[in-house]
Amino acid sequence: MSHADGSGYSPNGETVPEGSRLTRDTAIRGPARPAPYIGAGILLAAAILFPLMPQLYAFDAPRLGGMPFFYWYQLLWVPISAILTGSAYWLVTREDRRRRAEARAGGAPQEGAAAAGAGMEGERP
Repeated sequence: MSHADGSGYSPNGETVPEGSRLTRDTAIRGPARPAPYIGAGILLAAAILFPLMPQLYAFDAPRLGGMPFFYWYQLLWVPISAILTGSAYWLVTREDRRRRAEARAGGAPQEGAAAAGAGMEGERP
């Protein structure tokens, strides 16, 4: 990645070939697939909504080690929520890595990519 100032150097100091200059319209990610984001949203919604529905756990029985159901049900959601949150994070980061790899491999161009070279080398107005 090169700076938009046309210096020809990446942020870590390496030289960048002339043809790979980045502009404001350069795609850094490929097109998104909605399924991983929907899946992550469902996992996070479950982790949030189920513990907030007391009609599911407002019971005394069954007891576990002398502890009423409504206590151990809520405590059970602590590791479940951690697992659901970790799974949602994994889905989103895997999709982001896929999108970045697709853009690096020269995937589908974004709208406005044709006008990327016609501008003022990425300078902002």
